[in-house]
Amino acid sequence: MKIKLVFSQFLIACVAIFASAQAWAVLHLEVTGGIDSGILIAVPEFSAENTVSQKLSDVINSDLIRSGSFSPMSKDKMPVSQVSGTDVNIQDWQGNDLQNLVSGSIAKDGSNYVISFNLYDVPSGSVILSKKAKVSASNLRKYAHMISNMIYEKIVGLKGAFLTKIAYVSVDYKDAYPFRLVIADYDGYNEHIILRSKEPVMSPTWSPDGSSVAYVSFEKRKPGIWIQNIQGKTRQLITSFPGINGSPKWSPKGDRLALVFSKDGNPEIYTIGLGSKSMTRLTNNRAIDTEPSWAPDGSIYFNSDRGGKPQIYRMAGGDAQRVTWEGDANMNPCVSPDGKYIALITQSNGSYRVARLDLDTKNLMVLSNSQFDESPSIAPNGSMIIYSTIIRGRKGLALVSADGRFHANLPSVSGEVRAPAWSPFLN
Repeated sequence: MKIKLVFSQFLIACVAIFASAQAWAVLHLEVTGGIDSGILIAVPEFSAENTVSQKLSDVINSDLIRSGSFSPMSKDKMPVSQVSGTDVNIQDWQGNDLQNLVSGSIAKDGSNYVISFNLYDVPSGSVILSKKAKVSASNLRKYAHMISNMIYEKIVGLKGAFLTKIAYVSVDYKDAYPFRLVIADYDGYNEHIILRSKEPVMSPTWSPDGSSVAYVSFEKRKPGIWIQNIQGKTRQLITSFPGINGSPKWSPKGDRLALVFSKDGNPEIYTIGLGSKSMTRLTNNRAIDTEPSWAPDGSIYFNSDRGGKPQIYRMAGGDAQRVTWEGDANMNPCVSPDGKYIALITQSNGSYRVARLDLDTKNLMVLSNSQFDESPSIAPNGSMIIYSTIIRGRKGLALVSADGRFHANLPSVSGEVRAPAWSPFLN
């Protein structure tokens, strides 16, 4: 579903950064569908006693758009001069399909800001959430994401994921070190490069506590699996066997990695204890077994061509059981945080698209409409899926809601981006 023209100017504002902040985004949101299918909510600009460059309402609007659950009202549809701080004439907002309204104010308090906001249920006219906080200038953007989390949880009933981060690989062959492992806020801001390399970097994956990222690096001219601490920047080489060392994935408890080795012949699934370094081989056949993904119950889903073409299998202490049957092939499994569905790439008629497999009903629903998707990763609340795709001829990232209604592209401003990994909830 295409975006209506009335949203074009509004969306530009929604992705604008705070002018005085040192944060910037390597990714830019381009909504491609579903913006008018969510809950209609209005988030006018917060009033201010003096000029404040940081626009909290812009960040909140952008968060709610990206969630896929909300359809923010465009500014030209709002009543004129009806919001003054947290004082609202709710009757001016009633009489249409508007469900919720956020009104707020920002007041300077020394070097800090006092931020107040109310969340209204418009049909009833009642305030359903009211908050006030003192925030430093450096934390204004972070607090805007916190407001979005509060709004999302109050209305949708799920914990918001707007303070999470993503890891991804950025590639720019014009650079002396073209391969970079990047950590950024979930919306692409506050980009931070944690590794630069002349050799390929692949498959980043977050530890359950969000403190570390495991990844594959070819920096020594052969593949090795590394773990890097995000804050301290310390890192450790975990494996570097001859042949494939690939697809690391953390166990739910964070004490083991599932990964792929070909040191004994064919690519097989193993686990390795991060404390004991003990290894367990899980698969043993002539097929190519790869791309493990842990479920919350400790079982592992993986990709195998043992049936002739790549399909998804599940292993839980015994023989592997096939779980996908539709399409020509299915690959890249990523189990949702609640274990209820798998995001995967399904191949059909020459296209590779993001799909969702419901593990109870076994229903497979194709979510994307592009041609060459890969590497899906699910938000920690299960509501959104980020993945790599081709945007205007080069690798970029894209978002789709778990129900398939909302779609957005996040192309890079330079080079290519690939292999996204969504973090767990962070403090």
